[in-house]
Amino acid sequence: MNPFTSLRRHLTPTQINIYFSIVCFFSPPVLGSVVSFVFNGGALWSVFLIATGRRRFNIDRPMLAMTIAICAYCAAVVLASIVNGALGADLKYFLPLITFLFFPISYSTWSITEKITLARIAVLASAAACCGALAIAIVQYHWIGTRAEGGAGNAIVFATVTCLAVMMCLAGALSGIVKGWKPLAGAALAGVVAILLSGSRIIWIALPIAASAVVLINRRRFAGANLMRLALIAGAACLLVAAIGFPVIMDRADVLFSDWDALAAKGDHSTAIGLRVAMWEIGVGAFREMPIFGHGISGSRVLMKQGFHDQFGMTAGYNHYHDGFLTAAVQAGLLGALSLAAIFVVAARNAAKTLRLSADPAERFGATMIIVTVITYLIGGLTGILVGQDLLDSTLMVFLVSGTYLACGRTVSPIGENTAATPSAVGQRS
Repeated sequence: MNPFTSLRRHLTPTQINIYFSIVCFFSPPVLGSVVSFVFNGGALWSVFLIATGRRRFNIDRPMLAMTIAICAYCAAVVLASIVNGALGADLKYFLPLITFLFFPISYSTWSITEKITLARIAVLASAAACCGALAIAIVQYHWIGTRAEGGAGNAIVFATVTCLAVMMCLAGALSGIVKGWKPLAGAALAGVVAILLSGSRIIWIALPIAASAVVLINRRRFAGANLMRLALIAGAACLLVAAIGFPVIMDRADVLFSDWDALAAKGDHSTAIGLRVAMWEIGVGAFREMPIFGHGISGSRVLMKQGFHDQFGMTAGYNHYHDGFLTAAVQAGLLGALSLAAIFVVAARNAAKTLRLSADPAERFGATMIIVTVITYLIGGLTGILVGQDLLDSTLMVFLVSGTYLACGRTVSPIGENTAATPSAVGQRS
């Protein structure tokens, strides 16, 4: 048999989609921005497939609602630049918006994969990612002597995407999507330790909140379980994590109190806390100047540098205000901040509807995926980046696209394999 013929038979659209999904869920903590190249490259290829009639454009109500919210946010950002006469200057900053606009394209691609298959891929690839994240974190923290940054190159971004991987392991173990909870629990524990070594305090807060949401969603699984045994296992895991992470936790707490004392007693804005407070003050002032349309992306960066110089006598500048919604408000005004919030509101609404109406494990897993993504990003974005960073943007789309499809989308067969579409129960309800 011709080897190329054999390879072609194995590389069916469905099989390629499986490999693509594995990379998307595995790479954020370990390989960093590789997920951006894979996700955006896959979306570009999907554009070609749809344009040539080799892939269906899958439209359903949940996807359409998410697409409208995403397009509204992108439109608000562009409108802000037009209003400020900075369209030319801001063109180069619009490139990250393409990742968001790929949402319906990627949704159409992912929806050719059976839901239970995609859910299991998300769990197993995330488990591998947690183990890889811990290995890299140990090398960076203990051997190199820096905060763990994984493949992301940024401690907060690394902690954010690792938190999502941990939640996929936890959701997989509790939902029964993947049999054998012990390896998943071990992988989740590895991911938690990696997050501790990152020293990202805001994700330390997001982690237990997201975990509580996963447990609450899957509370029915505990009906016939030995609660005492589960409590002992959970307590032992918490004690182990606390013992391993105690030096890191104490060190980061000392830095926090030291920075706060320097800011309160001396007005020192050169520390990590001081810089954030300075950015928030500059951002609030800039928002008050242009509350509706904002200053545009390039305009907000100029205001940042000018504010540091004029208000604090410092030479500093950042491309965001260390608060996701404040950054959106300065760049695109209330229109930008509200449309950005709408993305998360629509996602959460889709998930809540599924959790209320569906008993299907794959669909409930997809809803869980959306909920933990919303929690992690919103809490992490309070003192960091919400959107506008390539790794975070691509990972957000990976989880929102696949989560929306799993929770309330419909499965369609690739053209040439089966012409019939297979709506899911929730898709029909929608």
